[in-house]
Amino acid sequence: MSLAAYALVDCNNFYCSCERVFRPDLRDKPIVVLSNNDGCIISRSNEAKALGVQMGAPYFKQKPFLKRNNVTVFSSNYPLYGDLSDRVMKILRTFCPDMEVYSIDEAFLRLDGFSTYNLTEYAQHIRNTVYQWTGIPVSIGIAPTKTLAKIASHICKKTPKSSGVYNMNDKWAQPAQIDALLENVPVSEIWGIGRKSAAKLYRYGVTTARQLRDRDNAWLQKMLTVTGLYTALELRGVSSIALDEAPAARRSIRSSRSFGKPVTEKTHAQEAAVAYTVRAAEKLRREGLLATTISVFIKTSVHRPGDQHAEYCTHTFDKPTDFTPLFVHHASEMLQKIFRAGHQYQKVGVLLSGLELKRNQQGSLLEVVSTESQRQTESEARLMHVTDAINKKFGRGTVQYAGEGLGQPWKMKQENLSPKYTTDWSKLPEIY
Repeated sequence: MSLAAYALVDCNNFYCSCERVFRPDLRDKPIVVLSNNDGCIISRSNEAKALGVQMGAPYFKQKPFLKRNNVTVFSSNYPLYGDLSDRVMKILRTFCPDMEVYSIDEAFLRLDGFSTYNLTEYAQHIRNTVYQWTGIPVSIGIAPTKTLAKIASHICKKTPKSSGVYNMNDKWAQPAQIDALLENVPVSEIWGIGRKSAAKLYRYGVTTARQLRDRDNAWLQKMLTVTGLYTALELRGVSSIALDEAPAARRSIRSSRSFGKPVTEKTHAQEAAVAYTVRAAEKLRREGLLATTISVFIKTSVHRPGDQHAEYCTHTFDKPTDFTPLFVHHASEMLQKIFRAGHQYQKVGVLLSGLELKRNQQGSLLEVVSTESQRQTESEARLMHVTDAINKKFGRGTVQYAGEGLGQPWKMKQENLSPKYTTDWSKLPEIY
């Protein structure tokens, strides 16, 4: 029986790679990308890793070291990363229709139907095409199961001579080689084994992927439930975790950020609530959804001295909607209710929930829709379509709601933000 063939395509140091696409001068130079509000390091180039820069390290502590070592620092630019991720995933789908987008920088491909190809060469072709069309380097691990493909991808990144592709299927006929590979993988690094499960396994002397694979099924199910058993089966080459080709239906859309500095004025908190409402509504329409409920929350920082305050307010609509002005009206009203003067607020957020697909909407048999009401609904839809189209073409915020404010002193701290090269026409790089 022929082996199954799963490939994990993993974008290398994704956020850093995105920044390099439009900054070729930074190729082979150390760079890092920071989290929201320029808080912590969340992506490092290989050159930065070689300098000893730690993942998750607070930026303010690392800043002198980064400056001494000429490390280029970027604030997180999620519109750029999201757009380049979409481009990578679209390219991958042209090579393989059986695909699961696992995260912003990872995707599983099911390559069983390509048995007439040399899979290593096919994966190299995928890798070269992604790089040529987007500038994003990827590593590809191929194996009989998704769990092993994860391990193969990890090995690939640590093996320069692999040229970006590691095919475990080629070694499957040599059990000693597979044993040696799995013996070098700690259980804490196995996909699907969390921190608590890893600690439990260590207590029982199970420290490597090979040891986990070789444990008795009954013991595995008792210790780790059926999920752990599936992981062990996958390590044996028995495919037990299928591709999730259809993403789970979204249950809510959340838009929130920590403030760049504490907010004490109601006007600023209200501007933030409106701005986040507008972002959430844009995403709602982009995904073809309607919302039945909007919630607004506000909270202080538990790490700051003084009185704390956190509150949450919700409004449910008579019928599902995607009309931004309606969301903005209720978000503003709710913020007015929950804001308390005298506090230093750290965060405001908006949640749209009770989501339904717009295309599935049906009117009630008992509902009488007047011509005027129908015209208003159509007018609202046209308005949203036009504003979304303008903002998509000329950049987010080209058409803005007055309630969002202009100066926005509350905005997230982004002192090292690169341009939105791929989502804003005015930010396209010029070639002379």
